[in-house]
Amino acid sequence: MRLLCFVMTLCLITSCEGQKKNENKVLEDRISRIENGLQSRLQIQYNDSTIKSIYNIEERMQELKVPGLSIAVLNNGVIEWDKGYGIADSLENRKVTTKTLFQAGSISKVVAATRALQLAEQSLIDLDLNVNTYLSSWKLPENEFTENQKVTTRRILNHTAGLTISGFKGYKKGETIPSIPKILDGKGNTNPVRVYKEPGKSWSYSGGGYTIMQHMITDIEQKQFPEIMMENVLKPLGMTSSTFKNPLPQAYHNIAAAGYNFDGTQVEGKWWIYPEMAAAGLWTTPSELLVWAKEIQQILQTQKDGLLQVNTVSEMLTPNEDDQGLGPYVLDLTFGHGGADEGFRADLVVWKKTPNAVVIMTNSQNGNTIIRELLLSIVHEYNLPGYTPTKRVFKEQSQEQLARFIGTYDFLEKGIANMTVKGDGLEFTGELFSKPIFLWPESDTTFFNKKTGTRYKFTLKNGAVKGVKFSRFEGKKLSH
Repeated sequence: MRLLCFVMTLCLITSCEGQKKNENKVLEDRISRIENGLQSRLQIQYNDSTIKSIYNIEERMQELKVPGLSIAVLNNGVIEWDKGYGIADSLENRKVTTKTLFQAGSISKVVAATRALQLAEQSLIDLDLNVNTYLSSWKLPENEFTENQKVTTRRILNHTAGLTISGFKGYKKGETIPSIPKILDGKGNTNPVRVYKEPGKSWSYSGGGYTIMQHMITDIEQKQFPEIMMENVLKPLGMTSSTFKNPLPQAYHNIAAAGYNFDGTQVEGKWWIYPEMAAAGLWTTPSELLVWAKEIQQILQTQKDGLLQVNTVSEMLTPNEDDQGLGPYVLDLTFGHGGADEGFRADLVVWKKTPNAVVIMTNSQNGNTIIRELLLSIVHEYNLPGYTPTKRVFKEQSQEQLARFIGTYDFLEKGIANMTVKGDGLEFTGELFSKPIFLWPESDTTFFNKKTGTRYKFTLKNGAVKGVKFSRFEGKKLSH
């Protein structure tokens, strides 16, 4: 009898081990397909063919001069896999692991927003009252733009407060780090954070606003911001390796990635310091960011309170007309945020209706390209909706048609740019661009950047080209 029990137990163990090996093989194959299936984010219909590329992750990292990269993928509500690639610090010969810390850049905003919303739940702030109600050691100067409408926490969170300073430069190691009030008054390395248009009127991205919010939170709680975030957000979620501390304490240095410039050289001092912590100061890993994503996602999908209440998450994920929620951007099927600090790029994408999310972090200024390509590969492998490549159609123009656009364009404070014909498209050069921009025609008056897909729309009057608009820039044509 004992022998029979032993044999049955052995068979069960063997069966479980075999099942585990099969599951591991399935996952390894899935990861391999992702690693070898990076898709170009811009796909161009050129005559009868589509121009697109498929890349291998490590070869693509070398090509783009991205030293290190880390990924974590949430599937069916669990972190199915995470993995590090490449080098965290070439001078110290440290490789990226799943424990390597990266600067999250503006992804910091969604985590910081969580604490502001907790304070609203605790009735310590009203999201729709003037922030000066809660600021004690510094006040936002009122001006002609705040006579009828005020800067509120809600408007800071969704970037409709009408505040200046979209982003912060950071400080090199050894530089004097100013206090937050000094930064807000323009005594750091940026201009003052001030109201420049009527609050509530329109969207305008402002890291300056989040820095005001950071100061408001510390005034209310009378503690340092990193301590507040650890006690109320990071530690309750289990994000205990993450920190908002800037400068980064010595204890973290041996697990922190060094940042790298566009040319592949290391950022001076390995990384820069961001006292504007709510806007750009979080150090974390992809898997720990997924813990935050999973928490918000579960509250949304189960309609059960968690770190935040259901109604609060509903408000957080209700977008304005610019797809901006209270912290995250919010699209039809996903929410999240991107991040960019000196030498670092990152992205967080969370699906609203399915238990899926992805975080990709890199220690390179060049990281955005490979992040987009990896996301397309992951989305394809998991059959996830709402994230597709940018598609453009090349529509040939004659040399005579292209010649209409030749000339000088004035972008006012951004400088002068010159347009010439090159091959079957146009070349744009000038102070606005770090290197020449090549454009292909998509219609009679619309062209697109051959690398990014960004559209350039030309305005005509009586057949003559008068100007061009792209992204947030507008230039007036001065001459032929």
